Amino acid sequence: MIQNNQATLYYVHDPMCSWCWAFVPTWKKIQDALKDELEIRYLLGGLAPDSAQLMPPEMQNAISGYWKTIEQRVPGTKFNHDFWTKCKPRRSTYPSCRAVIAARKQKPELEKMMIRAIEEAYYLEARNPSDDSVLTEIAVTLGLDADQFTKDLNSAETQQEFDAEMDFGARMGAQGFPSLILRTPEGYRYIPLDYHQPEVVLDQLKPLLAAI
Repeated sequence: MIQNNQATLYYVHDPMCSWCWAFVPTWKKIQDALKDELEIRYLLGGLAPDSAQLMPPEMQNAISGYWKTIEQRVPGTKFNHDFWTKCKPRRSTYPSCRAVIAARKQKPELEKMMIRAIEEAYYLEARNPSDDSVLTEIAVTLGLDADQFTKDLNSAETQQEFDAEMDFGARMGAQGFPSLILRTPEGYRYIPLDYHQPEVVLDQLKPLLAAI
């Protein structure tokens, strides 16, 4: 049972954000610690708009370099670097964001599973979630109806919902991805995070929640 119904913690993210992937283990510990304390909601931020263009080589080198940096800064984070030779990378994360909404429409309880499946396909399996075909394959493995998912993936309604989430995150004060924003009767508060220590977040939240 959630004890504090006056507070909500928003997790603003993008399924294809490599720093969000690095944050997964710490974020799980934070959620486990707070599951009976307040409501937690996921909010899609949108990292890179739709694009049919291949990433230029310099961009591919830069992003693949980020992956190596993350592996060093957040030990235990794994990337399958074969992605850069097996796939045709596009700087386009909006499809994966809409895929999360499409999954949520069919089965809200599968939202987190869809996010994790996209992350694993991208970072561990060297598959490209910028491609609708890959997203549909993921949806099917989760037990979603393929026809309904394909329809919802690129519908105007889904795009409108996505636009609203991006706007909401920006107005709340999200600072990149991932961002944690606490809503209380006092308003919205950005919560700095640490990729290694869940206590950094938890120690900030405890007095704020106690004050409500």
